[in-house]
Amino acid sequence: MLIIKLINVIYKTKILMYQRYEKMQKKIDDIKDKKVRKFKVGDLAVYPAHGVGRIEAIESRVVNDETHDFYIMKVVENNMLIMIPTWNVESVRLRDIISKHEISKVYDVIRRNQDSLINNQTWNRRYREYMDKIKTGSIYDVAEVFRDLYFIKITKDLSFGERKLFDTATNLLVSELSIAANTNEETMMSKIESLFDEPE
Repeated sequence: MLIIKLINVIYKTKILMYQRYEKMQKKIDDIKDKKVRKFKVGDLAVYPAHGVGRIEAIESRVVNDETHDFYIMKVVENNMLIMIPTWNVESVRLRDIISKHEISKVYDVIRRNQDSLINNQTWNRRYREYMDKIKTGSIYDVAEVFRDLYFIKITKDLSFGERKLFDTATNLLVSELSIAANTNEETMMSKIESLFDEPE
């Protein structure tokens, strides 16, 4: 009797696992069927929280007995290699570098609301909000984090945590903007800093 019950439990568990596998496979197939941005070897792209990288290769790997294609991307800042499924670009928010005409919009974000940035939020809450913005991969969100922390830096010394976030936002912002503007990072940093001196 006990053996029969055990066999039934195993059988039901296998059925449940197979059903879950089928659902997961359907989600993957649905994503693959969507029209996603295709990158080529040599293309520059932006990966959230890591910044600008170059597509070094497109390789096939076997995962769970299935062959999938992956972008092999090298981050410009630190040469880190990231493997990204070609069908999962939207989900991980891999995107193109902004165009030249979008640079002025980023500048507008940096100029905005400089007088009302410091509020009564605790640092822990602000930290979470800033990290969430950086993880979106949006240069506009990164520009907001940079702007807020730059303005705080003008009025007081940044804490260790604030400094780390500020450095991350600065690197992400300056590297992408300098490539979009076809200039070097020093020139771009000077331009960004000059925005804080402009009259509103």
